[in-house]
Amino acid sequence: MSAATNHLGGRTVIVTGAVGGFGRLLAEKASALGANVGARDIDADALAELAGERVEIGTVDVGDLAAMRAFADRVVARFGAIDVMINNAGVMPLAFYADHEAAADAWDRCIDINIKGVLHGIIAVHDQMISQGRGQVVNISSVYGNAPVGGAAVYGATKAAVNVLSESLRQESLGKIKVTTVRPTGVPGTGLAGGIINVEAVNPVLGANKDQFYDKLAQVFSENPPARLTDEDSIELAALAPGQIADQVIHAINQPWGVSIADITVRASNDDYIV
Repeated sequence: MSAATNHLGGRTVIVTGAVGGFGRLLAEKASALGANVGARDIDADALAELAGERVEIGTVDVGDLAAMRAFADRVVARFGAIDVMINNAGVMPLAFYADHEAAADAWDRCIDINIKGVLHGIIAVHDQMISQGRGQVVNISSVYGNAPVGGAAVYGATKAAVNVLSESLRQESLGKIKVTTVRPTGVPGTGLAGGIINVEAVNPVLGANKDQFYDKLAQVFSENPPARLTDEDSIELAALAPGQIADQVIHAINQPWGVSIADITVRASNDDYIV
């Protein structure tokens, strides 16, 4: 991207869940374009690796509103503004209702992180953005928030809530805060799959495409994955890499203030999700 089209230089961007694969990519890509970055996560050791001249780090649980506000204040004190808030932290404990004994604690945590965490992120930056006269909030949702499917009652409900939080904020903040909702499809490399409680709970979102999905996945992760399923220039690309979604988020925030990319669904062109 040429300097003439780079709008991120000098802006200040906060990223939650900043040490995970996707969050880390967002922090690094924004910094590479000249943005100041506030990186938040609960992993203090991994956060330390991100610290730098233009990066303020904070070991912050998104469920702790006071801590979220305090970190936002630190970012303003250091960089003078908060231009973009990316509410990226999230977990995905897919499970059926019949799995409630094993899933209950993970579901509670999912609600705390995926709903309360996003709400706290909005609250933490809202007054600063209003007072400075402009800002942008990016909320990471999911295609699971598009429609209810078995195996994703709680996770899907949290992402549907993110969609409502986003649209309500957009309506209330016209002319002051841009709001972007990002709905990725399945991305094997993000680490979200590590939170799944029952692997069978993935199947309902695949429906009749289940068998072909697992066949493609086996080929993608084989010793010699076929280029037709793994090359981003192939129309048969089966799954996105985290960097490909991160690039779309960076595109959405690297815009003139008057241009708002409000809603993005990012899929591999050959994915098998039915929502």
